[in-house]
Amino acid sequence: MYVRRIIRFSLIMRFAWRNLLGFTLWSGLLTLGYGFLIQRGIDIRLPFAPLSTIGIAVAFYLGFKNSQSYDRFWEARKIWGGIVNASRLWGSQICAYVAAPASPAAPNLPAPEVAAEHRTLLYRQLAWLNALRLQLRRTTIYDRQNVSYVPDLHLTTGGGPEPEVEKFLAPAEYARVCGKANAAAQLLHQQALELQRLQREGLLDDFRHIDLMQTVKECYSLQGMCERIKNTPFPRQYAYFSTVFVWIFVLLLPLGLISEFSKLSQGSAVWLTVPFSVLISWIFLTIEIVGDNSEDPFENYVNDVPMTDICRTIEIDLREMLGETDLPERIQPVNDVLL
Repeated sequence: MYVRRIIRFSLIMRFAWRNLLGFTLWSGLLTLGYGFLIQRGIDIRLPFAPLSTIGIAVAFYLGFKNSQSYDRFWEARKIWGGIVNASRLWGSQICAYVAAPASPAAPNLPAPEVAAEHRTLLYRQLAWLNALRLQLRRTTIYDRQNVSYVPDLHLTTGGGPEPEVEKFLAPAEYARVCGKANAAAQLLHQQALELQRLQREGLLDDFRHIDLMQTVKECYSLQGMCERIKNTPFPRQYAYFSTVFVWIFVLLLPLGLISEFSKLSQGSAVWLTVPFSVLISWIFLTIEIVGDNSEDPFENYVNDVPMTDICRTIEIDLREMLGETDLPERIQPVNDVLL
């Protein structure tokens, strides 16, 4: 997620320079060709009224696409806000509930054993968070064929080894989970099995067990919501034709502007077509690019949900609940991008 209030000009140009160059060459070529052809009785001008109608239609279409793209991002961010709340609730419940047997007849666990239970259950929650994050980023934007205008900003892809999962699990459990198709779901399943064991051993009464299972259920629901967004791309009929309509408009635009500027008394005024055509085309294409790069919020890119930062925030919170003091630092933006 880009966090700087004012977007740097250098980043804007990373997205725009090829298009600006192309627009300048195209409008300059048509303007030059108009001056050459009009002397030979060939008029390539277009009336501006139908062109403006096309521009209005394209603007409405772009507005719909960008609205839906933002909705996908905002829904994803709300889901991860729910994950933050569910994880903190899980930590509080574990620390408060897993403290003594429900039955007075059962022996109390020594404090170190209680702390070990807390640590195992909270660390597995942290493993789940990071496993889910890595699963959602497994296909990065560089692998997507439906995304246009993607300069390489050298962001990390989240691939390779997964130390953020391994360090929270016992070696045997990590090896077992990594062999599963959906590691995050398996970790939640293991949490449910651990709660069953604690209930069987008298460390949880029925009501507390049900309460904790509701939190596990909430985590399952939140993971499913993330997977729904991830596995359902933005409808291509909207995204693809949005691009087609924008390019039709910007390619025809210089011919309409030539028609308008040629009406001015000064003969050289027709060359005003070039800067105004470039400006209008850049505005329309920038709106298209914003929507195109916001439609998939889990692709590890500039406008994505900062899942790495969220996972680190939850890690700090849960480990503080365990009384740990050797905590990791908060994630900091790199080149104004918070991952």
